[in-house]
Amino acid sequence: MLSEFELIKNYFVRARQGRAVVGIGDDCAVIAPAAGKQMAISSDMLVEDRHFFAGADARMLGHKSLAVNLSDLAAMGARPLGFTLALALPAADPVWLEAFASGLFALADEFDCELIGGDTTKGPLTICITVFGELAPGQALRRDAALAGDDIWISGALGDARLALAHYWNEHRLSDAALAQAAPRMHAPTPRVALGQALAQGQLARAAIDISDGLAGDLRHILGASGLGATLDADALPAGPVLAQQDSDLRRRFCVAGGDDYELCFTAAPAQRAAVQEAGLRTGTAVTRVGRMETARGLRLVDSAGKALTLKVAGFDHFAS
Repeated sequence: MLSEFELIKNYFVRARQGRAVVGIGDDCAVIAPAAGKQMAISSDMLVEDRHFFAGADARMLGHKSLAVNLSDLAAMGARPLGFTLALALPAADPVWLEAFASGLFALADEFDCELIGGDTTKGPLTICITVFGELAPGQALRRDAALAGDDIWISGALGDARLALAHYWNEHRLSDAALAQAAPRMHAPTPRVALGQALAQGQLARAAIDISDGLAGDLRHILGASGLGATLDADALPAGPVLAQQDSDLRRRFCVAGGDDYELCFTAAPAQRAAVQEAGLRTGTAVTRVGRMETARGLRLVDSAGKALTLKVAGFDHFAS
């Protein structure tokens, strides 16, 4: 049976030199952002049977655990620096740990984000990552910075993660081929770090948020913080390739309030449309204009003809039954 310190040494201590002044192995890690930069910090917890199914693929779980945190940095426009990992495990299973660490570090290496510390203990499977990034003063994409008249944009595509979940919950059955295409959007999302940095560094976007609990719920955070309302064209929302093949009602519902998309929703002045499109091309990320910020409070949904829709939508609630 592995001890706590053997577990850390065998699976989470890496030989390569990192950017931390003091890394794993001391009471605290010490990291130093570049001169003149500010630190961005975010933390997310994933709990078995709440955020992922029991028996979930360990490699994909390692990827997703870090991806959801990197997505928060992307929403602020920050460059990743490092992260800590707090891990509760029912047992120290070497096969599971090897796969989990493999998925975790593959994504960490892709974004040059170093594991600098953390903790392990025995308990129900729970993964908590705190991620650290840096950005220039005044460049953070804050939720309270949207202005009336701003365009609302979405990165990537929405809804395939929710569609895969609907299959697992027996709400909507998919063919094996369709599930194989949709499921990676749920299990291994892509954090839009490069796009977030481009929007912040170019001062192209005003406000931003990552879409984790569903577009409608997450956009309402921007509306509340900015003291504004919005109209969304539900038919302009970019559906994932599998969801795009479903009927219009399902497509609208899962795009508007699907959850687990980890795309960016951001606002920008109409004068920035060409620059936003160019930033999407430069970072290899599709961007779609889907609505408009307005002075009238509340979120309004319309179809492609501008007719009001009455979809019942709500974001994910971590304390709902």
